[in-house]
Order: sequence, then C-alpha cells, then structure tokens
Amino acid sequence: MTLIAPGAGSAAGDPLEGPTATVDEHGTSLWRGALQRLRRDPFAITGALIVVVFVLVALFAPLLAPYAPAGAQWGNQVTPSDVPGPSADHLLGLDAFGSDLYTQLLFGARQSLIIGVVSTGLGLAVGALIGLLAGGIGGWVDVVLMRVVDVLLSIPSLLLAVSVAAVLGRTSISVMIAIAAAQVPIFARLLRGSLLAQRNADYVLAASSLGLRRRTVVLSHMLPNSLGPVIVQATLVLATATIEVAALSYLGLGEPNPTVAEWGRMLVKSQNRLETDPQLALLPGLLIALTALGFTLLGEALREALDPKFRR
Repeated sequence: MTLIAPGAGSAAGDPLEGPTATVDEHGTSLWRGALQRLRRDPFAITGALIVVVFVLVALFAPLLAPYAPAGAQWGNQVTPSDVPGPSADHLLGLDAFGSDLYTQLLFGARQSLIIGVVSTGLGLAVGALIGLLAGGIGGWVDVVLMRVVDVLLSIPSLLLAVSVAAVLGRTSISVMIAIAAAQVPIFARLLRGSLLAQRNADYVLAASSLGLRRRTVVLSHMLPNSLGPVIVQATLVLATATIEVAALSYLGLGEPNPTVAEWGRMLVKSQNRLETDPQLALLPGLLIALTALGFTLLGEALREALDPKFRR
C-alpha cells in the first residue's frame, strides 16, 4: 500500500509541505510469519533436524539395516559374561540374544514412531472432539464433559496409561490406546480454552449478526482459529509418547513378540549386563532421550513462534 504525504506536489517553499513519501506495507499470515521466525531459531532448526532424521530412519529401516530384525544366528558368540563388540560384520556389535545391535536400534525407531504417531493421533482426535463439544455447545454439555476431563487429569498420565495397558493386555494396540487415553484430557481442555477465547471475537459477532447458524460459526470460523495451540501440543506430546512407549515396555506391558525390536524392551533386556556391556542400555536410552529432545525443541519453538507475546 502506498501512502502520499499531505501537501505533496505543492509549492516547495511551504514548510508544512514536502516531497512525496511512500511506505510499503506487506502483511503476512500467522503461519507464514511463524515459519519465518522458526527459520531464524537455532533451537527450532536443531529440533527439526533431529525429528527429520528420526522419521527417515524409521521409514527406511529395512533399507538401512544390514540384517533382518531379531536375527539370532550369532547367538553362539554370546556368553553370560561377554557380548561381542563392534566388528567389520556388526557395526555396533551384538545384543544379549545374538542379534545385530545396529539393526535392532534402526527397527526400534520404526516401532517407536508408529506407536507414538498413532497414539498421538488417537488422543488428538478424541480430545479435540470433547473440547469441540464442550467449547462449541457450552451449557450442561460443557459442565458434564469437563468434570469427566477433570477426573482424568487427576490421575498421573503414566499411571493412567499403565492401568489401561494392564486391562487391555500386552499388545501394540493396547499400548497405543493406553498412551492416547493419557493425552485425551490435555487436548480436550486446550481446545475448549481456545474456543472460549474466540467466543467474543469480532469476527464471531459479525458472523452471528449475519444470521449464520451456531454450528457453522463454530466449525467454519472458531475451530480453524483455535487449532494452533493444539497442533503445538501434539508436537510436544510426541516427545512424551516416545518416553511412555519405552516406559510401558520397561514395565513389561509392551509388545510381547520378541521379534519386534523396541527401544524400551532393549533397556529391560540389557539391565543385567550394565557392568559388563553398558552399551546395550546406553545406546537405546540415548536414542530415546535424543528423540524426545528433538520433538520438545521443535514444539517449544513452534509455540513461541505462534504466540504473539513472543513475536519479535
């Protein structure tokens, strides 16, 4: 947009008048501005790189792994007091069962990614539905749903996940449902709060004044403007889900199939060899911490980029 100073083009001798001045103003959308800030944030770049590497390794594990997962054909090389270390055939050595440790770590990333993404998606879908009904309808629906959410929030998330997994049994599906159940109340309260904050916005009052139905206003206008914090929370929950997958496996509630590589179970099976072969526990533990760090850095940076208070 071009602004022309008052008096432009008049006599040059008038002190109140001067040459033409132009100012260019270019507006940017919320997400485009957030992307520009993320590109200048070193923590966001670091987190994004970790997440991208983790996803690529999980997706292309069959191509990157030199052997099939849980291949125990080298079991005769493992003794109760010694596990073979790195060699020309095995980049990181073997694990306690005679499987290639490098292969197990690669396929463990795939299992963690699948469970983390599916459980986060389930928690987001159910929690968003509850939050949408509570914040969009209000009244007694809001009161009833939020009291249920308050009960769920009073239970520690890991304890709730353990309880659900114990009831459903030891399967990957039960782990996904257990982790999702622990995240439902978080997404529900967050979306409800965002919808309530939008309720008295000018665009909502304008849409209502035009005669639009309440459902149309909520779904077409309020909901799209309330999803930013929920998307950021989903990124942070992926970090928590990665840790909870490992925790449930560590407690014996994960996938029982021994041929399925999983970082948490690798920690459990290596705890009796910490003194002699610490790499068996250190490597999967380091990958769990590094993956959670990547999602946390990206989520925190995204939250600051979308929050007007942090814009600079």
